[in-house]
Amino acid sequence: MRLKGIKRSSNVEQRSGGGQRRVGGKSSLGVAGVLAVLAIGYFTGIDVSPLLQGGDVQQESRGQGDDAATAFSAQVLTTTEQVWTKVFREQLGREYIAPTLVIFDGVTQSPCGGANGATGPFYCPADNKAYLDTDFFRALDRQMGAGGDFAAAYVIAHEVAHHVQNELGILPKVNAARMRGSETEANALTVRLELMADCLSGVWARNVSGLMERGDLDEALNAARKIGDDHLQKQAGRVPQPHTFTHGTSEQRARWFGIGCDGGAVGECDTFAAARL
Repeated sequence: MRLKGIKRSSNVEQRSGGGQRRVGGKSSLGVAGVLAVLAIGYFTGIDVSPLLQGGDVQQESRGQGDDAATAFSAQVLTTTEQVWTKVFREQLGREYIAPTLVIFDGVTQSPCGGANGATGPFYCPADNKAYLDTDFFRALDRQMGAGGDFAAAYVIAHEVAHHVQNELGILPKVNAARMRGSETEANALTVRLELMADCLSGVWARNVSGLMERGDLDEALNAARKIGDDHLQKQAGRVPQPHTFTHGTSEQRARWFGIGCDGGAVGECDTFAAARL
């Protein structure tokens, strides 16, 4: 991915050792925001728990590479801000308000709960922030076989896509429906939510095609396949259990990313209206 000349987003908050350094971020969450999480819920973007329970994802020592990963993440975030500002204006006729990306070291807390670097990136709708330990990029490459800079960029774009869903009012509606249904019904709704985020990630990819290099699209499609529920459960030595899926199969994730990338239209990403996932 050609990011030379792309400025780093100012909507990045770095946390290390329990502290934090805010760079152009939003104000801290108030009491009302903390309580709102009870109604909105906790949404992850990349679920690697099957592998985690098998002990396959390990933390590694940090060094200068993390500074490069942070800079890379801030530049990718800029591309999402540019794309969604344009798409919201041209396709939806409204203003896009960008999220903050929290880059943390090892462990952190959010209104949606605590997290560590091995649990995977996630988006918290209660504070409009996406959370990422850049060490996950190494796990994506070495433990999951989904290396490449565009694969890493896809991870960030997916979390930002959850923010887009929140901006459009989709997240609270889905969570309300999940709370009314059974566990199986809730899982099925979450799958549709995640596949929509994959499709929206494809919309982003379509709009940054001028920054893409040979092989970038294949990297993103490979990453989508590697984090499918069926693939992760197989990698953990389990027989896939469709009723437990919360993110979609490898085929579904790659296909919906492709739908967004081919059409570049938000309207084509309505997985809730789709007869076939």
